[in-house]
Amino acid sequence: MTRNEIFRRVTGEVVTIPLRFPAPRTWWIMFAVTGTLTLLLFVSAGMVLVNGPGIWGNNIPVGWGFPIANYIWWIGIGHAGTLISAMLLLLQQGWRNSLNRFAEAMTLFAVACGGLYPIIHLGRPWYFYWMAPYPNTMDIWPQFRSPLTWDFFAVLTYLLVSAAFWYIGIIPDLASARDRATKRRWQVFYGLLALGWRGAGRHWLRWRQAYMTTAAIAVPLVVSVHSEISMLFAAGPVPGWNSTIFPAYFVLGAAFSGFAVVTMIAIVLRHMLRLEDLVTARHLDMLGRMTLATGLMTGYGYVMEVFTALYGGGYELETLQDRYGGPYAWTFWGAVLFNFVPLQLLWWRKWRVSPAAAFLVCLCVAVGMWCERYMLLVTSLYRDWLDSSINLFHPTFWDWSLYAGFIGLFLSALLLFVRFLPVISAFEIKERIEADDG
Repeated sequence: MTRNEIFRRVTGEVVTIPLRFPAPRTWWIMFAVTGTLTLLLFVSAGMVLVNGPGIWGNNIPVGWGFPIANYIWWIGIGHAGTLISAMLLLLQQGWRNSLNRFAEAMTLFAVACGGLYPIIHLGRPWYFYWMAPYPNTMDIWPQFRSPLTWDFFAVLTYLLVSAAFWYIGIIPDLASARDRATKRRWQVFYGLLALGWRGAGRHWLRWRQAYMTTAAIAVPLVVSVHSEISMLFAAGPVPGWNSTIFPAYFVLGAAFSGFAVVTMIAIVLRHMLRLEDLVTARHLDMLGRMTLATGLMTGYGYVMEVFTALYGGGYELETLQDRYGGPYAWTFWGAVLFNFVPLQLLWWRKWRVSPAAAFLVCLCVAVGMWCERYMLLVTSLYRDWLDSSINLFHPTFWDWSLYAGFIGLFLSALLLFVRFLPVISAFEIKERIEADDG
């Protein structure tokens, strides 16, 4: 097969997916399930708006419960998309080209889901704009020394830069979809999104400049965003949180969970859209290696957290002992079990390239990282400084329903992306083939 024939096959296979979707029945079944969960999200959010956050299990002293734990979990999932796309682009790693498009979309949807949690948690979400840097009617500015204000800027910046990076990268493939579309509505839809792209030399020059610049901006955001989120904990005096290892610990844990979710999405899309020749065993192997590497780094964070508690003693040691054997010990041991026991299978290539095995391992990682976020919050908060302030946290039905609803929103958005936009970067794959042949 000649190079031009290979190029036509790649373009046809990727760009024609939204035009002639290969698995409409499977898509509709999946969308019906995720759409039902999304409806549950609107019901749950409506109940919070009508009745207030009191319908959740939050109490005194556990003022932060499910909303913030799930917020951290969602933001963490979004980190792998930027790592795969921006960092590997700057490092000129060609294996990213089959993964970066849907990984970037996953980042957008995960960050959007995570960013909505603190807004709903406010109780009066229509006032969330008070966090913006402007003086209100009483001439009071936001408290810029508060980690909550840092949160506003970090997440908003990360979302905007990730959206710009994703959109810049997809423009050439939108133009290809426009040129291949036969129905007028698809030509108009893709034509508007392609912004008049014609593939001229100066188009490619400006595009490459914008793409690389945005990637260079996005990479440090991966570190800064979750480092800042860790400061919500580390900047306070609460036992179990006041640790200098938290920024690195959170960033590595975020990448760990993010690579796991990217792997699961890659496996599902590979099977559903029959993309085995584009998302190959090598891609699964590299994703498995990255998941294993970030998992081992996260495990090092667990060890250092134990060392810090043993070295510091006092309340830190009591909190550590409570995590091992207290009423929430299931969260700690659940995090250890799900995060690190199945992960050891990824030392062997045959398990990394096995779709079923890799999917189950990564699903365990996603569950384990949720247990870790829940553990970090609740085990440090439910025991206040006074014995009279001890109060267990029990999530209510509305806690769980809101969480399930956000999962539905995330998956629904991902399914809509898969259905209507090119899911793989065809032109970057062709660039790589050209470079390899050259």
